[in-house]
Amino acid sequence: MKILILAAGYGTRLQAIAKDIPKPLLPINGKPMLNFIVDELSQINDVSEYVVVTNNKFYEQFQRWQEAQGKLKSRIRIVNDGTNSNDDRLGSVGDMRFVWEREKELDDWLVVGGDNLFDFDLSAFAVMAKAKAPAVTVGVYDIKDISQAHMFGILSLDKNGKVVSFEEKPAKPKSTLVTMCFYHFPKQTIGFISQYFKESSASDAAGGYIKWLSEKKEVYGFQFQGTWYDIGSVESYYEAQNKFK
Repeated sequence: MKILILAAGYGTRLQAIAKDIPKPLLPINGKPMLNFIVDELSQINDVSEYVVVTNNKFYEQFQRWQEAQGKLKSRIRIVNDGTNSNDDRLGSVGDMRFVWEREKELDDWLVVGGDNLFDFDLSAFAVMAKAKAPAVTVGVYDIKDISQAHMFGILSLDKNGKVVSFEEKPAKPKSTLVTMCFYHFPKQTIGFISQYFKESSASDAAGGYIKWLSEKKEVYGFQFQGTWYDIGSVESYYEAQNKFK
């Protein structure tokens, strides 16, 4: 399995503290956020490669980060999607397609947002994802705050964990169970993204693609327990400093 870390955003909501630093490389207590992510993902035993997709503006910074990763650097690949500003960005789904269309061989992929901090035990997720293949499995989390739920994709699961409804950033969310940017795509599902782009022009939010998949294919959700931060604001960035050491 390969891991794709989405890191091609321009951090427009964090301009006050990160104008010239990509969000995944912002320090959390002196360590780049991306290192926390990779450390947690190292729990998964069968990862052959970490692919970090970024943009032309931040490409060299990620290359320098890779060089500082010691023995792990040989298993890291930095991909430049060629964009230069927030105006021409490919978006999360666009970057997934950009990377996958250039791969020589099909593989299973775990897609992770480069601005997600978490301290989960990933072993049970890995077991479920393999068991449900060739269906897609997504990470879900109960944020327990209905006032914040409208900022996320809201889903419902049946007793077997299958996604039975999905609303992307609803004005009036029905629950606090949200989808994370944490998706396992078995190799049999990689081609679905081409079909999605034929039917939709929305390439930014990955949640839109998950909604489309859940309506046409089988998608399962795995509910994580622990601490999770989606670093989307200055406030959440400072809060994370107190949670991750």
